[in-house]
Amino acid sequence: MYKFLIRPILFLFNPERAYKIIFSLLKFSRHIPGLQHLLRLLYRVKTPTLERDLFGLHFKNPIGIAGGLDKNAECYNDLACFGFSFVEIGSLTPKPQIGNPKPRCFRLVKDSAIINRMGINNLGVRNAIDNLRATPPRDIIIAANISKNSITSNEDAAVDYEKALTLMYDFADMTVLNISCPNVKNLTELQDIEMLSNIIDKLITIRKFNDEYRPILLKLSPDIPLEQIDEIIDLVQITGIDGIVATNTTRSREGLATPSDDVKNLGEGGLSGAPLFEKSLNMVRYIHNRSRGSIPIIGVGGIMTPEQAQQMLDAGASLIEVYTGFIYNGPGYVKKILKHLRNVEKERAMAANIENNPSGSE
Repeated sequence: MYKFLIRPILFLFNPERAYKIIFSLLKFSRHIPGLQHLLRLLYRVKTPTLERDLFGLHFKNPIGIAGGLDKNAECYNDLACFGFSFVEIGSLTPKPQIGNPKPRCFRLVKDSAIINRMGINNLGVRNAIDNLRATPPRDIIIAANISKNSITSNEDAAVDYEKALTLMYDFADMTVLNISCPNVKNLTELQDIEMLSNIIDKLITIRKFNDEYRPILLKLSPDIPLEQIDEIIDLVQITGIDGIVATNTTRSREGLATPSDDVKNLGEGGLSGAPLFEKSLNMVRYIHNRSRGSIPIIGVGGIMTPEQAQQMLDAGASLIEVYTGFIYNGPGYVKKILKHLRNVEKERAMAANIENNPSGSE
């Protein structure tokens, strides 16, 4: 129903307009008695064997929604109705910012992809905190994706991250440092080891002075070279950073079915969706192997099918996030993934049992 009726209607609107329509409907659903309960019955599935304990948190399943959808922490409880165990809100900056000029978001339907150059438009950390206070999260883990304001120089970036973390610390279960968005000028330069070390040192110090330990993760670009990834892995292992989110969107336009001239007309921006999957998968596998499994990884980027979700977990991801796949596949997508993961787990358990007991004896 979604692919053949609802999605074609939504895709008549530009992506930002469609986003506003969906979020308005989600907010409206709160006022219809029993509707959210019905959504939970329709789209949530219990999968006890897929539960995870990670970062000192209990995840009811390994699937979350990536940063960029619930930018201002407006619909995290509503998104929980569709089976997500965690929501990455943001990116959030210390001060509100309007982002880049419109139009700034485009669909590449032939490629099941999206190009965006939003520029981290958001209403600021304090607005998100107000929303979290007004409507406490229910049955959902909140990851706060934080970044610096666009007008803040890279040399002063650590100050913005300090402000954002200090304000948000008591209101999110974990924090993701966005140092890799391709839509903010020079932001990816913060992945340089010296700049990154300075930011991390200050944030780890803030955490030491808080009563509760809350995990901090880094979100990396899929476009950085392996030598830089190696440096970041080494840094993560010695600083107390709890994990890596791999990956953000890509600047690459390789292998697209959409005509190159059409893509050029859309300008610069980060590409998400199906063309990103192999890049993200390879990075997850590389980080997992290079760190010998010592660094928890949230795998994200181009997961468009349940089979790809399984591939990402098999490559070494402890958790996964979806975004563009959710847009293209609709509200039943998480349920489909979880059922597939559960079935694969059962099949593997049966195969292991047969291998260990070839004669069927006890």
